[in-house]
Parts: sequence; C-alpha cells; structure tokens
Amino acid sequence: MNYRMILKLLCSVLRIVAAFMIPAAVISLCYGEMESFWGFIITLSLMLLLSLTTFLCPAEKKTFYAREAFVLASLTWLMVSVLGALPFVLDKTISNFIDAFFETASGFTTTGASIVVDYGALTMGAKYWRSFTHWLGGMGVLVFLLALEPITSGSGSGDSIHIMRAESPGPQVSKLVPHTLSSARILYMIYIFMTLVLFALLAAGGMDIFEAVCIAFGTAGTGGFALVPSSIGGYSPYIQWVVAVFMMLFGVNFGIYYLILQRQFKKVVRNSELWMYLGIMLAATGLIFLYVRPIYGVADGLRQSFFQVSSIMTSTGFATVDFNLWPQFARTLLVSLMLIGACAGSTGGGFKVSRVLMLFKSLKREVRRSLHPNTVGKVHIDGEAVSAETISNTYAYLVAYCLIIIFSTLLLAFDGNTFETNITAVIACLNNIGPGLDMVGPMGGYAGFSVVSKIVLILNMLLGRLEIFPMLIIFVPGVWKKARK
Repeated sequence: MNYRMILKLLCSVLRIVAAFMIPAAVISLCYGEMESFWGFIITLSLMLLLSLTTFLCPAEKKTFYAREAFVLASLTWLMVSVLGALPFVLDKTISNFIDAFFETASGFTTTGASIVVDYGALTMGAKYWRSFTHWLGGMGVLVFLLALEPITSGSGSGDSIHIMRAESPGPQVSKLVPHTLSSARILYMIYIFMTLVLFALLAAGGMDIFEAVCIAFGTAGTGGFALVPSSIGGYSPYIQWVVAVFMMLFGVNFGIYYLILQRQFKKVVRNSELWMYLGIMLAATGLIFLYVRPIYGVADGLRQSFFQVSSIMTSTGFATVDFNLWPQFARTLLVSLMLIGACAGSTGGGFKVSRVLMLFKSLKREVRRSLHPNTVGKVHIDGEAVSAETISNTYAYLVAYCLIIIFSTLLLAFDGNTFETNITAVIACLNNIGPGLDMVGPMGGYAGFSVVSKIVLILNMLLGRLEIFPMLIIFVPGVWKKARK
C-alpha cells in the first residue's frame, strides 16, 4: 500500500475543496452573514493547514494500483463529507454534527436527502454550498483532480485509470482517449458546458440568478437539494420542462456526448443502453400519465409525469408535486425506477441501466443453455462480447446491493417508522435519489430518524455513490498491508 501517495492525493483534494469553498464565503460576506462567512473561512483554513502534511511526508513512489485507488476514493468521500459539514456547524445553521454530516454527505453523493426543516434558517452561503456539493460530487472530486494534472506515474499498473474506475459510476469505465488526463478533461468540459447552457435557459425563463446557479448545480449533479420546501413546484411550467429535460440529459452516459462531438453517430444509434434508458423513461411517463391525467388534465399531467420520472430515474430527486399522494400504481412504478437508475458513466445513481441490460441478456443466455446444454453462448452488448469477469462482477454487485437494502432496512426498523418509510429511505439513499415515500416523501424529510439510522443512511449514500466495492474493500485487512519490495 502506497500510503504516502494516498496522503499526497488526499491533500490535493483538500486544497481543491478549500478553493471551491471561497465563493460560498464571499456570498455570505456580501449578504452580511458574518457567522456563516467565518464558518467557511475557518473550515477552508483548516483544510489548507491539513493539506500541508504532504510536505512532511512526501511521496517517494508514484506507482498506484487498484487497491490504492479504492482506498483513496473511500477516504476522499468520507473526508470531504466530514470537513464539508463544518461550516453548517460553525454558523449554527445545522448545530448537530451528525445532521450536518448527513446533509453534506447527501450533497457530495448527489443524494439530496435532507434533514433541513426550516429552509428560511439557511444562510445564502449555506444554500450555495449545499448546491455546489452536488455539482462537484456529480462528476467526481477525483475526476476533477485528474483533469487538473497527472497525479501518478502513468506507467503500467500505476495508471490513473484505476482512480477513475474507483470513482466513476457504472460496471465498465474506459478512457475516452488514450490518456486518462485528457479523458477527465473532456468529461469536465462537457459537464461545464451543459451546466452553463442549463443556467442560461433558467435565467432566460425569469429565474433569479442565484436560484438559477443553485438549481443548475443540483440538476447537473443530479442531486436535488431544493431552495424552498416546494422544490421546483413553485416555478413556471417552462422552468419545470427545462429542468426535466436536462435531468434526463445528465442521466445519459457522457461517453455518448463525446461520440456526438466526434460525429460517430452510428455508435450512438447502436448504443443499446441509451435506447433502453430512453425507452423505460418514455414507457414509465406514459403509464403514470394515464393515472394522473384525471387529477391534472392533459398538459399538466404530461409535465408532472415526465418531470417525476426524469427526476427519479436519474436520481435527481427534485419534485413539482407530492407524488406521495399519487395512486398506488404510479408510486410503485416510481420506486421501480429508483432501483433501475440512470446510465453508467452519467452523474445519475441507481443500479444502472447497463447492469439491468446485462442481467437480462445473461438471463436469456441461461434459459437457452437450460434448453440446449451444449450451447456455448456469450453475452453481447453493442456487438461486443461482455467478459465473464464483468458479468460475474455484476452478479456480485446485485447480491451486495440486495443484502445492503435488507440489512439497512432492518436497522432502520428500530426507529418504529412504517415499512414503506424505511425501505424507500434505504433505496433512496443507496441509489442517491433523496425522496422516498411516506415520511421521506418529496415534501417530507429525514430529520425524524434517530442518530443511528442517520449514520446507516449516510453509509448507504457513500456505498451507493462509490458503487459499493470501494467502500467495502477498506474493511478487508489485507488491503492495508504494505506491498513487498
């Protein structure tokens, strides 16, 4: 284990997050929120001070293997969630540390589950910081670090692709171009451009500039922290349509946008995950529309249906209405979409459409084998054979995924809340969605859970954002052993 290299990269992350905290401090200062201003200044100063430890223990070797990448990803997300919570505690916006930790972990993991009850008590700086954690967490803190500079030797197994694979969502993560640095930069350039376009459209629709910035951050990162209790419900139909469409766009694999830029339209058209994603979204919108049309009418019913389907499937979590009050079929369908999630390589959460597609094709292969035992069949996606290792990984992920849901739901049951509340809270946090049903519905929240339950849900958020294995691997004793010279 290359401890010094891990420390070096953790210190680099601290400097990045500290720099990104400056705008929140400036906003607090501009609005005369001095307690909030000093909360951010103290926190970023602490981060910068901690980052100096890299000079005391400089990295002698820059080689970086898969296990270092997993450990780095897990420690990074724990570290930024803990330190990012300090401004809320210092300015007394959220006085309880566990609640502040919950809120910040929810922000960085783009979950959007909130313990905030009084939105008016949040300072402008705190509102900005909550929303910005979505944006930074959406594409990934470490991917941003990769986009800035080469951070490993780049040779052999030390290639920084390990870091991208540890943090990026999806069963298969590959470089867009031969160099990981260039791939990370391309991803962030697309991400920034789409965020700017979204911001411009929201501002053009009459939204306040500050609100447009925060909502753009939340939509791009598919996070869903709202600025008011009604979420997006109080905005115009134009704003709701813009947000709904962009939530859908940010749920698409960013590799698709790179292919479009390269004019490789045939590969885009042949992408089965994209078509499955759009097909599920279209079918779900149509089915829910049939149930809610009597409530809202045709135009409003179509908008509400598409908005909620787009929000839930991409794991954003914004809401325009309280879908907790919808007919049972519509609510059940939304929970199903929570489980499926968005595309691999997007900012969205969930099990991922690519994994669902892989499992369906694998199931089809096994059914054929049962009928024709001597048949040797392979799972193909987009004309390419999927390796046995990838399929095995997907099955292992499914098992871990189900066990986490079951075990976490059992732990939450000690609070005495309804089964619907507990299981949808776990599903919403593990899939980085935010709202569930019953007590944790779109107009509800997570403030009513006990401290233990909140810690369980925080772990679910982190497990979901890092796709389970990087978080689990840090509990394996052998991972922490130093490599033999």
